Amino acid sequence: MKKILFVCLGNICRSPMAEYIFKDLVKEEGLKEKYKIDSAGTSSEESGNDMHYGTKEKLDENHIPYGKHRARKMTKEDYNNYDYIIGMEYSNIRNILRIVGQDDENKVHRLLDYTENPRDIADPWYTGNFEITYQDIIEGCNAFLRYLESGNK
Repeated sequence: MKKILFVCLGNICRSPMAEYIFKDLVKEEGLKEKYKIDSAGTSSEESGNDMHYGTKEKLDENHIPYGKHRARKMTKEDYNNYDYIIGMEYSNIRNILRIVGQDDENKVHRLLDYTENPRDIADPWYTGNFEITYQDIIEGCNAFLRYLESGNK
């Protein structure tokens, strides 16, 4: 089983959106048993809070199920517990590395680095544009799953 942790700043917008999109994607592909999927943030300021209403609206609009979410901060132990730690932007990667130290096992990557157009995923908390974020995450999750299913480690 491959274990994946999606990470953004507060764990209320992008990373839970990626978590639930990826869960839905692997379920649709009949691969649910192959993956453990979760999300976290690099900051504790939203810890315990639910997903942002804009994230819920976008998931609802696209018929993507989600569970009861409570934001949490990533821990150093997460590095040992997950095979992939997927940030949404370079600042997330920097903050992940501050939490875990060195990435000796090459587990830490940006989601859109798996696409043909590597880039950051904008934070809709600041932009207000959940649609662009949703489209970027869909693109990244599809590319990431293709990468994983092509036999890459």
